Amino acid sequence: MQLDKVYAPQHFEPHWAQWWIDSGIFQASVKPGAKVFSLVIPPPNVTGVLHIGHMLEHTEIDVTVRWHRMLGENTLWLPGADHAGIATQMVVERKLAEEGIKRLDLGREEFEKRVWEWKAQYGDTIKRQMIRLGTSCDWSRERFTLDPGLSRAVREVFVRLFEKGLIYRGEYMVNWCPRCRTAISDLEVAHTEVEGHLWHLRYPVNGLPGRFIVVATTRPETMLGDTAVAINAKDQRYFEYHGKTAQLPLTNREIPIILDDMADPEFGAGAVKITPAHDPNDFEAGRRHDLPKIQVIDDTGAMTAQAGPYAGLDHFEARKRILADLETLGVLVKTEPYKLNLGRCDRCQTVVEPLISTQWFVKTKPLAEKAIEAVETGRIEFIPANWAKTYYEWMYNIRDWCISRQLWWGHRIPAWHCANCKQITVARQDPTRCAHCGSDQIAQETDVLDTWFSSGLLPVTVFGWPPPPGQSTPDLDAFYPTSLLVTGFDILFFWVARMIMLGCYFSGDILMPNGSRPPLSETVPFREVYIHALVRDADRQKMSKTKGNVVDPVQIVEKYGTDAVRFTLASMASPGTDIAFSEARTEGYRAFANKIWNAARFIFMNVERAREAGIEVDSSLLSKTPTVGANAPLEARWIVARLNSVAAEVNTALGTYRFDEAANLVYQFFWGDLCDWYLELVKLRIETAASEEDRIMPFLLFNGVFESSLRMLSPFMPFITEEIWHAFYDGRPPARSIALMPYPISAKGNIDEAAERDMTQLQSLIVAVRSARKDAGVPERESVPVLLRAADASVFQQNLATIQRLARVTTLEVVPQLPDGLAHRATPTFDVAVVYEKPVDANAERERLTKDLVKLQKEKENSDRQLGNESFLAKAPAQVVEGIRRRNSELTTLIERTRAALDALPRE
Repeated sequence: MQLDKVYAPQHFEPHWAQWWIDSGIFQASVKPGAKVFSLVIPPPNVTGVLHIGHMLEHTEIDVTVRWHRMLGENTLWLPGADHAGIATQMVVERKLAEEGIKRLDLGREEFEKRVWEWKAQYGDTIKRQMIRLGTSCDWSRERFTLDPGLSRAVREVFVRLFEKGLIYRGEYMVNWCPRCRTAISDLEVAHTEVEGHLWHLRYPVNGLPGRFIVVATTRPETMLGDTAVAINAKDQRYFEYHGKTAQLPLTNREIPIILDDMADPEFGAGAVKITPAHDPNDFEAGRRHDLPKIQVIDDTGAMTAQAGPYAGLDHFEARKRILADLETLGVLVKTEPYKLNLGRCDRCQTVVEPLISTQWFVKTKPLAEKAIEAVETGRIEFIPANWAKTYYEWMYNIRDWCISRQLWWGHRIPAWHCANCKQITVARQDPTRCAHCGSDQIAQETDVLDTWFSSGLLPVTVFGWPPPPGQSTPDLDAFYPTSLLVTGFDILFFWVARMIMLGCYFSGDILMPNGSRPPLSETVPFREVYIHALVRDADRQKMSKTKGNVVDPVQIVEKYGTDAVRFTLASMASPGTDIAFSEARTEGYRAFANKIWNAARFIFMNVERAREAGIEVDSSLLSKTPTVGANAPLEARWIVARLNSVAAEVNTALGTYRFDEAANLVYQFFWGDLCDWYLELVKLRIETAASEEDRIMPFLLFNGVFESSLRMLSPFMPFITEEIWHAFYDGRPPARSIALMPYPISAKGNIDEAAERDMTQLQSLIVAVRSARKDAGVPERESVPVLLRAADASVFQQNLATIQRLARVTTLEVVPQLPDGLAHRATPTFDVAVVYEKPVDANAERERLTKDLVKLQKEKENSDRQLGNESFLAKAPAQVVEGIRRRNSELTTLIERTRAALDALPRE
């Protein structure tokens, strides 16, 4: 048994990170009849690098996965990466630009080859980082959304949706990114409120000399594409204009004045210009009134030939010139400030342009119905539960999903256009002829599918669906539906909702290709969705590169060790609450790891001493649940009881995704109960033992509890626990890894409430004596007598040696009343005072007691308020109310004793 003198995680973490991969201990296999826990990673973009949000997510997943594995479940965490169509294409185009090459110069086939080359060289950054940080994935099953098997599944689902009439192609208004040169979905548009302007323009009414109709617009450059002016039928100001035409300024066109409810009499001047080619609402109005669509802005954001003298200008530059010309003509009536909800491409931040385009769409209503039902019936549960409401709001108002993207990188849409009959053939296998007229003059659709279409199918495609002809899908049968999804709220609609829609709609077909339906509970992609919080900086500000407050987890890991960073994130991961990441707190948890390291070194040093004395410690006993007899010393019965109580609480917390509670329970037990208290008591027993046998018994129990504690800590701090655990068994461990050992659970026979209660009393007395010593100015190394007033002092008398050692006490005398003038402490069950010649500073003692009294009274007022609140009493759990009542009673006693102590002090 040997550990380095200094805790240096950088020395052993890389070794275990690689060993876990090489050993294959996290590889899952099909085990008929075994309880299964499965989970698919939220696939990071192939272009990405690890950020602190990833590390929070991966920590929460890894803690959960390791815990389930240690519970003996057949556990699978399946990793993968997303091809990230737009992001990856942008990165590669940027690299090509550095070489002076454009994508169009290369051609599609050569460009795709270059992307694959880039992916092979740079695309696994997050994977390498995840391995280094110890995530317990089954890397042998790693998937990529453009893998052949996944691509086959994507095509199969596209074809099935098309055959069911749920995929269609049509001309609609879409969000267009002029920088990425592709359509993007509503979810990929980031809206921000900005200061803008509202321009009022005067359009002459033909046939009525000197009469005008005023329209207000935030985008004057689009007026060149106006094809009507709308007025409201209820607006008497303009009703006489109905049926007439207006003269469109800067052009020679007349446009009709129509009635439509989209004209709001309260907005602007009450009339609105209709530009069907450049606004979603105008597009629908154009359909209602059969208006022509004139496109004056192209897909690069430049003005088209339809814009006349402004053709070729960027549309923002065109706006300036058009406004100047309108003002010259006397058409610009006024300009007023106006707040705009400006949409930008979430990927490149370019202002999005609404454009009419022919795209492919999914009819989402039929899919949404099943997805809503899955959550309403409880087959899928959101945690925290409030996210279900957000999910419903979006699903009930869902719009058809534009799934085509004008890119070269991605799943190419399996549709072929016929030059002869102009029909479209959608097929599972590449056709050679048109399915409608038989012509061989067919060409495949150039668009690719939205990245979220393929990632939305991951829960089934990663398990081998659809199987090759004649083959089965044992992985799908074993691990689907997955147990859990852990992800951020930012992709709740991008990914989570789409997985639920596609999974619920297709589960019957996917699971039972022979036509029989699976049980209703199986028609979901996962059973629980845990939405984690956002990681903010220490001042609770959102992290951003512009603010310069982004935390690089790799740098923090190098500084403090992976375990400390993981524990920081886990201990702060309270559901529904954002995390304010603090480096100071991480430093504190590194100190925690150091405490564990030193405790292990204490064990190893004493094992060596035992060997030198001819006693060999049987390490095979260490992995067994520690037990003690009824006659064992109090601290032995107490530490075993605490171990079992904490194990029960930690298992409950992890089962409800309270990572913060679980981490803090383990921390308090390991640092407080085990190291600060029990370790000191073990040292005392060893030093005062009459024989080698008496000396070795408490040491063995400490070892057993320590080993159990390592297993309890392992999911949170896998590196240090693996390192110590292997050293613990001196090369002969009972399993290949601590990660494969049983997780500590509570053994009811070892719950000893009396021992816990007595030890709590003993600890309270020792802490009280230490505080009183400090108040009395007793030198650190000097021991003093103490006086005790208590209704029952038996536990203190039975453990006098412990009190003498840990509180530096010579004698403990039980008295009916404490004399005045001594430094003392009061608790609900006893009063204690130290006897020391140095007189107590009455003024300082009065100040201290007065502060204590104010604090106790304030706590009592809060407690009284809670107990007087009928609404609170009706809703709060019974044990919580009982705890408040018990504390309220204690406070009454403490207030009385503190007042009595104040009254007993000598007056000035």
